[in-house]
Amino acid sequence: MLIYGFHAVTAKLRHDPAAVKEIIIDQSRRDGRVRDLLAHAELQKVRVIAADAQRLDGMAPGARHQGVVARVEGGRKLARLDDVLDTLTEPAFLLLLDGVTDPRNLGACLRVADAAGVHVVIAPKDRAAGLTDAAAKTASGAAETVPYVMVTNLARTLRELRERDIQVIGAAGEADKDLYAADWPAATAWVFGAEGEGMRRLTREHCDQLVRIPMHGAVASLNVSVAAGVCLYEARRRRIGRD
Repeated sequence: MLIYGFHAVTAKLRHDPAAVKEIIIDQSRRDGRVRDLLAHAELQKVRVIAADAQRLDGMAPGARHQGVVARVEGGRKLARLDDVLDTLTEPAFLLLLDGVTDPRNLGACLRVADAAGVHVVIAPKDRAAGLTDAAAKTASGAAETVPYVMVTNLARTLRELRERDIQVIGAAGEADKDLYAADWPAATAWVFGAEGEGMRRLTREHCDQLVRIPMHGAVASLNVSVAAGVCLYEARRRRIGRD
């Protein structure tokens, strides 16, 4: 399979170099980002091929490949939730996405999750974006660092998280509790639905509490990755305070 873009290719080189078979780079580029990538490739003994822009466009049609494409072996591996949770040495910090079907939104959420220190991102198999090339490109390398778990039954997964004493918090615009006034323990799972539709009814019913992000302007809602960033960083701030 192919991955493309500087962040995605560099992250693959750093975290799973054995899977990278070759890298194709636009021969007209001579900037610092190319030099850094070439240095990583040389360190990992990965073959680099210079090519013209037309060939790269043909390899990743319609994509913003930034002049770099890599052939990788095996594809991206999905994690198992129990494996992630059983190895944690600190209170769980999870992100669940319900109905997020746009791969670019998924990629943006992975990027936010990585930045905030989330342990795993979870989504249902039936209404979710897969870990596609577009998602990985938008994630800017986070697709290689944040475990992504797709579960058969999201409601059952939420019940299992609660049995592990992980509080499930859903973000909903109509919630009575303000994000900044609400209280929660250290171990949390944050749930976000797609913009517009929000969480499904059954997902909402399995939340321990609902919180809303205060909106002070004319718009009624935020993009899911932006909303996730607001809530996850507030949760991270409180985790730092507890530590």
